[in-house]
Amino acid sequence: HGCKRADWRLSFARAVPQTGTFEERQKLIMLKIYCDQFDFSALEKAFDGETESDCVLAAEIVVTDEEEIRRLNCETRGVDAVTDVLSYPSLDNIRGVTLKKADFPMDLDEEGNLFLGSIAICKKRAEEQEVNYLACHGMWHLLGYDHMTDGDKAIMREREEKVMSKAGLKR
Repeated sequence: HGCKRADWRLSFARAVPQTGTFEERQKLIMLKIYCDQFDFSALEKAFDGETESDCVLAAEIVVTDEEEIRRLNCETRGVDAVTDVLSYPSLDNIRGVTLKKADFPMDLDEEGNLFLGSIAICKKRAEEQEVNYLACHGMWHLLGYDHMTDGDKAIMREREEKVMSKAGLKR
């Protein structure tokens, strides 16, 4: 397969019913994960307090087959291979930064949540590993973390383990 790099984002258009005031919703969920295939509510709750923000954060997760994740990996990273998870952040340079809604007016979803980006997970790899772990891993990428150096890898793994533990999930 020949690979061409290209920008890619999952389509993000889903109305989510909301009840109560913004302040009440903010106390309940600081992260909203949009996914039709899996329930990530435990992960949503486990991310509470992991990053500072004055608004609800949102991300989209799509679980796909090996062929599609290979195509995405090829088109967006120039790597012609199946992978377990791909993250497509909407925001740059946000690692460790307090996220303020006013700083990202073009990155709000239709509910007024700050959209962090999209995550694609390979269904077969999720069956071999753990879908919640792959989602957690992808979320940390959306929040600006990486594992390119040993030091960064250690920081990211520590954060992943903390969130998975808070969610009562195992890797």
